[in-house]
Amino acid sequence: MKNLLPLTIVTLILAGLVLTGSSAHAWFGGKFKKLTPENDQISISLDKISDGQAHYFTIQSEKGVDVKFFVVKSHDGIIRAAIDACDVCYRAGKGYVQEGNVMVCTNCGMRFATDRINEVKGGCNPAPLTRTIESGNLVISMADINANAWLCEFKK
Repeated sequence: MKNLLPLTIVTLILAGLVLTGSSAHAWFGGKFKKLTPENDQISISLDKISDGQAHYFTIQSEKGVDVKFFVVKSHDGIIRAAIDACDVCYRAGKGYVQEGNVMVCTNCGMRFATDRINEVKGGCNPAPLTRTIESGNLVISMADINANAWLCEFKK
């Protein structure tokens, strides 16, 4: 009986995490890698983001808002970037998860083909970030981050 107490406690903690929809990411560092701008821009090595998986980042805007965004290489070979929010669901603060070649809003369930990110904007589409490729890096200006910070001001 004495040996069951630690196992019971662990089981209750894990059940609580599952029931609240929390993930290990939220408890152990999160899925967002923190970035620091240099020369008014963000630079991310293409080697780190060219695997077809969504990569999540956060950076502080000039007004102190933590702006969350994702980068994904779509199946057509283009690196795409968008705020982890849309014009409609941003107040929920839930963002997107990747399921194969689509990004899914974790608030409303809408699905967006990765090869349409940065092509379609407004409404429920992930808010696009303007990006360029320079010297083997994806580059996003802080001006674009700051202009989209309003999408990340609200927390659920």
